[in-house]
Amino acid sequence: MENKILILDFGSQYTQLIARRIRELNVYSEIVPFNKIPKLDDSYKGIILSGSPFSVTEEKALKIDLEEILGKRPILGVCYGAQYIAQYLGGQVEPSNKREYGKAQLSGIDKTDHLFHNIKEDSQVWMSHGDTIAKIPEQFELIARTESIEVAAFRSKEGAFEQPVFCLQFHPEVTHSLEGKKILKNFVYDIAGCEGSWTPASFVEHTIEELKATLGSDHVLMGLSGGVDSTVAAELLHRAIGDRLICFFVDNGLLRKNEFEEVLESYKSMGLNVVGIDAKDRFYQELKDEKSPEGKRKIIGRVFIQVFEEEAHKLNNIDWLGQGTIYPDVIESVSVHGPSVTIKSHHNVGGLPEMLKLKIIEPLRMLFKDEVRKVGKEIKIPDAIIGRHPFPGPGFGIRILGDISPEKVRLLQEADAIFINNLKKHNLYDKVWQAGVILLPVQSVGVMGDERTYEQAVALRAVNSTDGMTADWSQLPYEFLATVSSEIINNVKGINRVVYDISTKPPSTIEWE
Repeated sequence: MENKILILDFGSQYTQLIARRIRELNVYSEIVPFNKIPKLDDSYKGIILSGSPFSVTEEKALKIDLEEILGKRPILGVCYGAQYIAQYLGGQVEPSNKREYGKAQLSGIDKTDHLFHNIKEDSQVWMSHGDTIAKIPEQFELIARTESIEVAAFRSKEGAFEQPVFCLQFHPEVTHSLEGKKILKNFVYDIAGCEGSWTPASFVEHTIEELKATLGSDHVLMGLSGGVDSTVAAELLHRAIGDRLICFFVDNGLLRKNEFEEVLESYKSMGLNVVGIDAKDRFYQELKDEKSPEGKRKIIGRVFIQVFEEEAHKLNNIDWLGQGTIYPDVIESVSVHGPSVTIKSHHNVGGLPEMLKLKIIEPLRMLFKDEVRKVGKEIKIPDAIIGRHPFPGPGFGIRILGDISPEKVRLLQEADAIFINNLKKHNLYDKVWQAGVILLPVQSVGVMGDERTYEQAVALRAVNSTDGMTADWSQLPYEFLATVSSEIINNVKGINRVVYDISTKPPSTIEWE
């Protein structure tokens, strides 16, 4: 049975980071809302209580009965988690009267404690809290402080509980806590006794066995996008059930230049049983004259479902719908703050499972994006797909600002191909997280030869990010941008101006619509 660490989520923006850091230690971690503690079987080796935007001193503070977990497994409370444990067990938590946000240095570290094994005396940590622990409970002892706060870390005294309890006022999961990962490693390995067997290879082996057991002799239908998530999910299903997996790849007319043909060929070379569906004329017809971003997204989603449903009804004996859902989507849907109000179009299959009366199978639902890529490499997915930049589900539908026409799609495909191909040619593609071209709803005056022109303008967009939640614009070389601009203007008739978007996210978004 796989070792795992249970993370109780009290709504912190950093909760997913805790899970990622633990998984980087080759230990599986599972996030659940604070009030949905599962039955603790032998696979759960330790429990972490996350931070929270709430204060334990508020009436609306998120509360649990700690008796459910105290003494059952080693516990680590982080920030709000630490404050809640302190208050629950008779300590004292008060609003801070001095700034406790940002970098701080630990001091007075108890070097004999397992949690701080090999941690430097002045180790830098990251504080982010509005309350302070004025007094720790009687059953606890102090194991670290900082210059500005007396209680930075404390632990239960020997024998106070059947299993030890550790509390940190700082966030070990963020990179600003320079030895935070080492502290988490000490908790996970030395204190909770995990073995570190969570690897891409073990995931592949266990998942394929689970899929075989779950699916038996059933058939699965899956829609592919050409992206990493759906491709890796399809390959795992294919390894489990072979040609009983049937895949649809729909050309909605909003893909990159030659993408439909190239991706279809890649899938067939992988041995997938894939059906290519050319539906671009239908999408163009439905999208005609629609200018609003949300309107376009809804039309693209609706027509995709219609096309998928019509093609699916031509098949017999389909029992399951495969999806490339990944862990952030799962966490968001069971969030402390309730289900997400808006689900992005490309993460949403609408009512397909109900319409087709199919059960859902999601091989990647417990993986983060970077883990999906590692699994993809493990099962030898082609580099062209594994290293592919994220591409929005509505495709060029949201990169053509305003209404959509086949001619606008052609212009954008040509300009986008020049940009992407040059990134690859100049060894910049893998240094950028996402890149693309946006066709603007404006025309500008230009001069070509002796003639004045009045043609389209495009914006180049390239960003660096780890997960898409925040992004910085990529500082591409001026010479490179000049080359791309010149090539687009000289080779794509209908475009006479190129600009470069230098906005960060936030406040801007990565896509323009």
